[in-house]
Amino acid sequence: MRNIYQTLMSFPTGSTSPEPDAADTCTFTDATSMAYRCTLKKNLKFSNGEKLDAQAVKYSIDRVVDIHFKGGPAGLLGSLDRIETKGDDTVIFHLNKSDATFPFILATPAMSLVAPGDYPKDKIRDDGKVTGSGPYLLDSYEAGVSAGLTKNPDYKGFANRKNNAVTIKYFEKSAQMVAALKAKEIDATYRGLTAEEVVGLEDKKEGNDGLQIIETTGADIRFLVFNPKDPAASKPAVRKAIAHVVDRDALVAKVYRGTAEPLYSMIPKGISGHTTSFFDTFGDPNVKKAKELLTEAGITEPVKMTFWYTTDRYGSSTQPEFEELERQLEDSGLFDITLESAPWKTFQEGFTQGQYPVFGRGWFPDFPDPDNFIAPFVGEESVTGTPYRNKEITQQLIPATRQESDRGAVSRQFERAQQILVEDVRLLPLWQGKLYVASGEDIGGGERALDPQTVMQMWELYRKASW
Repeated sequence: MRNIYQTLMSFPTGSTSPEPDAADTCTFTDATSMAYRCTLKKNLKFSNGEKLDAQAVKYSIDRVVDIHFKGGPAGLLGSLDRIETKGDDTVIFHLNKSDATFPFILATPAMSLVAPGDYPKDKIRDDGKVTGSGPYLLDSYEAGVSAGLTKNPDYKGFANRKNNAVTIKYFEKSAQMVAALKAKEIDATYRGLTAEEVVGLEDKKEGNDGLQIIETTGADIRFLVFNPKDPAASKPAVRKAIAHVVDRDALVAKVYRGTAEPLYSMIPKGISGHTTSFFDTFGDPNVKKAKELLTEAGITEPVKMTFWYTTDRYGSSTQPEFEELERQLEDSGLFDITLESAPWKTFQEGFTQGQYPVFGRGWFPDFPDPDNFIAPFVGEESVTGTPYRNKEITQQLIPATRQESDRGAVSRQFERAQQILVEDVRLLPLWQGKLYVASGEDIGGGERALDPQTVMQMWELYRKASW
């Protein structure tokens, strides 16, 4: 989306603070962080020739709220009351409560600006075409195969484009992607590499000549979601017993071979407010304690449960990950696990309709703030598709943190929020990924792609035409 669409605010390469993109300036107009004013750059336009003015901005953001796709981005705009425009170039966002994270929200891809003439106000566009004002135009697209992008001559933003065209290629299996890299059919890969492939590419052996792989700590996380409507998953004793049995060290060692690390809170390392609350409460894996919990709850037979995962969203290691979880739980003698899987589109429809008892989710942050690792999962509009009601988090802790513009000063509230998540075990964090870019040695800038805020901005990194 970053390639084709523009947002008012965005994250320049290497930055953790949002800066104006389609906007010329943006600022809170009051000390309570309840009114946010943006002035647009001059003479902006969409690729269909329409003006990108204040009315188009209002239309784009209102549209997110009006469509209100379940599990979609509307939940990010919970603090938005109304949007006011003044002339062609000024937009004022009036909030219903203080929200110091609002500039971060405007920088998310979900707040992409769209041409009113091409995008229906109350439904998803379904003609297969796109219209944006971003750095590139979509020249061609074949689902699951490739997307061809060409430089947008009318783009006005901070992106420093170093090429005239880009081809993005999609691969069903990561092995195909690695083979294409070695054959120089693509210039770089991003995400989806298995642990074995990362380790293999790091080795200086025949076949890896001219290749490089760059690593850093990532902010993406994986976790389990328990559906409170399921007879087994709804029982706290069952959820806590699973938390006692799951061995994260074994999981990341066997499946991810050092390319991930155990995660004991929903807020990962590198983000303010990170704790080890799940480890502090449940400690190392302990089958005895898990059995005691189940026995106290009157559960004496192995608990039958079905775990779901998606086959094509998070990489080829997802299946072995869930097979390892199944092995751990069944080896305890306390659980009888059935695994089911589905492609992402089907999987997403299933969990948003509450069909899955337990399922795996990944989360790539919309912005680098602890708010984005707590707020999206709690409340009626949880992105997990299963409402998670907790008044202390939604009515006290999150509102308090959003009044604080100094985001380093909100750790106490987020530590409390994480403790509540531990007490409920509606979500069970599993691991935090490391980020890898594999490319030819002649491709410069790969290290910059590993900043969490540049995940969707890899077009800035390469001079050649494809990755």
